[in-house]
Amino acid sequence: MAKNLVIVESPAKAKTISRFLGKDYKVLASMGHVRDLPKSKMGVDTEKDFEPEYLISADKKKVIKQLKDELKKAENLWMATDEDREGEAIGWHLLEALKPKVPVKRIVFHEITEPAIKAAMAEPRELDMNVVNAQQARRILDRLVGYELSPLLWKKIRYGLSAGRVQSVAVRLVVDKEREIEAFKPEEFWKLTATFEKDDDSMSKKQRTFTAEFNKTAGKKTKVTNEKDAKEILEDIKGKSYKVASVEQKTVKRNPAAPFITSTLQQEASRKLNFSVKKTMIVAQQLYEGMDTGGGASGLITYMRTDSVNLSKIAVKQAKEVIAKEYGAEFCLDKPRTFKGKKGAQEAHEAIRPVDLTLKPEVAAKYLDRDQSRLYELIWKRAIACQMKEAILGRTTVDVEPEGTDYQFRATGQVIEFPGFMEVYMEGKDHEDEEKEDDENFLPKMAEGEAVKLENMADTQHFTKPPGRYTEASLVKKMESEGIGRPSTYAPTIHTIMARGYIEKEAKALKPTDLAMVVTDMLVDHFSDIVDYKFTAEMEEKLDSIEEGKNKWVPVIKAFYGPFHANIEDKMVSIKKEDVVNETSDEVCEKCDSAMVVKLGRFGKFLSCSNYPECKNARPIEGEEGAPEPSEEESKELEALKKKFGDKPCEKCKDGVMEVKKGRFGPFLGCNKYPECKNIEAIVVFSGVKCPNCDDGQLVERRTRKGGRVFWGCNKFPKCKTATWNKPLSIDKKTGKLMVEDKEGNPVPYESKAK
Repeated sequence: MAKNLVIVESPAKAKTISRFLGKDYKVLASMGHVRDLPKSKMGVDTEKDFEPEYLISADKKKVIKQLKDELKKAENLWMATDEDREGEAIGWHLLEALKPKVPVKRIVFHEITEPAIKAAMAEPRELDMNVVNAQQARRILDRLVGYELSPLLWKKIRYGLSAGRVQSVAVRLVVDKEREIEAFKPEEFWKLTATFEKDDDSMSKKQRTFTAEFNKTAGKKTKVTNEKDAKEILEDIKGKSYKVASVEQKTVKRNPAAPFITSTLQQEASRKLNFSVKKTMIVAQQLYEGMDTGGGASGLITYMRTDSVNLSKIAVKQAKEVIAKEYGAEFCLDKPRTFKGKKGAQEAHEAIRPVDLTLKPEVAAKYLDRDQSRLYELIWKRAIACQMKEAILGRTTVDVEPEGTDYQFRATGQVIEFPGFMEVYMEGKDHEDEEKEDDENFLPKMAEGEAVKLENMADTQHFTKPPGRYTEASLVKKMESEGIGRPSTYAPTIHTIMARGYIEKEAKALKPTDLAMVVTDMLVDHFSDIVDYKFTAEMEEKLDSIEEGKNKWVPVIKAFYGPFHANIEDKMVSIKKEDVVNETSDEVCEKCDSAMVVKLGRFGKFLSCSNYPECKNARPIEGEEGAPEPSEEESKELEALKKKFGDKPCEKCKDGVMEVKKGRFGPFLGCNKYPECKNIEAIVVFSGVKCPNCDDGQLVERRTRKGGRVFWGCNKFPKCKTATWNKPLSIDKKTGKLMVEDKEGNPVPYESKAK
């Protein structure tokens, strides 16, 4: 019988840690949080110092019973939950639910390896209530905002909407960017690009040819803004000879990026691997909790929720040994490189890195799936590169002038003289049009006063581009720079605002919906502090101060709640729904000649008669299809559906043809004679998987009436009411059970709820 009970969050973590402890230790998983505020009510007593009402989750009662049974047999209880605020809070909630009568020891570790676990066991501590209270304050704040602000949105905009302290600020960031794009006015400019050739037969044609762009007049930077000016310059230099006015050469050193923290890992995985921030954290969690690479399960990376750029002395020493062996001693640093972290970072923690840098990506790949392998490789390369010598670049700038003019053309080139860290890794860019400094552009060797021959001159028209929309990567970067949220909150925040219909994804870009625009405008007008970047960042600092023991959590919440609640009560009365959701338009109702107004519906904005409900005329806004442009993947899906379902005669008007169209909630069939004929039909997508509860049914894709959420149901409904939110995959040949896809994309057995 085990004398010690060790509790962690996940079964994978439990399995790994149990390898390192002897028979006297029983390691079990709590399966994450075991207690939380109730879902059906506020659960916070605002009259009694915001006392929370915590309940054991229905799906965790069995877990708690199992843990209590094991605890009766143990002499010691070890809390081994994660080392961040959430992990500390999970540990506290477990103690409140279990009420142990044996000694309790709290252990933390940055990696799940045998040395790290044994070192942690040798130095246990008590639960840190300051950290617990910081997390508790965050949870209560978010509950107060969500449960008081959301009903206001239901009443003034639309039922079922949600708002959140961090969520709404993240939505505002995307909305503000969209407004910036909409307000952008492109400016015309012209590029004059010359191709020159150096007179040197010892070189190939390619080697002695280079391009230069017009950039100065009389020594001043010049921007050509119209075709007339471009043509005048071309006329002035027509037939001229050219000479090299100046040659500047300099050596530039470039240093590598710091090792990964949570936000930078999410950004790079998005740029280089096309991972969502949620997927990045799921895969990183798998690598952290333990994978079997031939010698039993062991953690492959250090803890992935961190804002520290520090590396341990052991890691730095190991990195140097790997660099010397794999790339050569000339790539090794004389002394370790250190990095400056952001203000407020947990310096006692460590950056994200492989726990064993000698485990090269190509070796690890033999034991990992594709996603795990790619993320491990990214983390390994970044950790190695940050301890390699800087890259040395030779940059050359050549100015060429047409004889007898004060015009100047400039050519720049860059040569990598020593690759340094670039031999292994270069940080990605958020947008494709960002300057690619790592590109090499070779220039022939030239001297001042040397004549060069003009081969070609081109003038091309261009327009300035609006700022790019946020990607998941750049939104995380912006949230971090503004102090909005913390490492553990970026992924769930972005997932939430997309799942709730505020943000849509077009390729990699994040675009706000009409709903996001309306909700954000209302919050900015009436709850400016809630969606204020500075206010949100200051609240995060107050939560940090609670963790550090500088502030108590109740006064922090009380100072926020008083004014917030009073404002809610006032706005419930003073805000009129029609002022929030209705916009004026120049359109006139064709049925009653009243003005048409723009309203917000489930499928976006539409035109409605202002004389409603006497006149119920409504129609789409001209030029709006009610859905974003389809992505490349969606376009392929639509083409396949068109081949299968399109071009059949319309049964309603007998004159039109049913076409495949894309709405906000998926593809459908619509008559091409719209708006004369408004016939539409649903497209039934068969899964190819039979219904597990009836003999002759098949599971097909369906959508809910409210919100258009996708689910899978039997096509024999209502006779058979089998339904699942999870995508059906197949029928297991051994068990005969239906296998469905879980949230992480893994196949799991379907638990039937049909009677």
